[in-house]
Amino acid sequence: MSSNLWRSLESGLANAATIGQVAAEITAYGRTLIGADGVTFVIADDGYCHYLDADGISPLWKGMRFPAATCISGWVMSHRQAVTIPDVFQDHRVPHDVYRATFVKSLHMVPVGETGAAIGAYWAEYHDPTDEESTVLHRLARMANLALARVAAA
Repeated sequence: MSSNLWRSLESGLANAATIGQVAAEITAYGRTLIGADGVTFVIADDGYCHYLDADGISPLWKGMRFPAATCISGWVMSHRQAVTIPDVFQDHRVPHDVYRATFVKSLHMVPVGETGAAIGAYWAEYHDPTDEESTVLHRLARMANLALARVAAA
């Protein structure tokens, strides 16, 4: 089943003509492939993190913008470094008030190359992502990076 999902994702990304379509493909397939309770796609937008798309057990921040300096997505994009946070309420980089209104307890977020984008996976229970979950998220980021480069060149 997983190989069929990867092929469907590759096909969807190959046909994506916009950043929004890339984000929609990544979040829709990513949640199933990782087994997370939510996946989001974030882009840098003039000092803000724009949560372009999300697929989750309940709404997160799709369409919202947060200052990059106070957002874990901004940290990931500016440092170009993945981050795992098993307890969002124990990490100073996470705006706790924003997360209290959601189901999110744990997250794993990776940058998408040097594109100014990031992909995050979220869990409703305290969770330390497995190596396999992390590998899947990094693979999604590589695929998104290639798709974004293709979209930009078109």
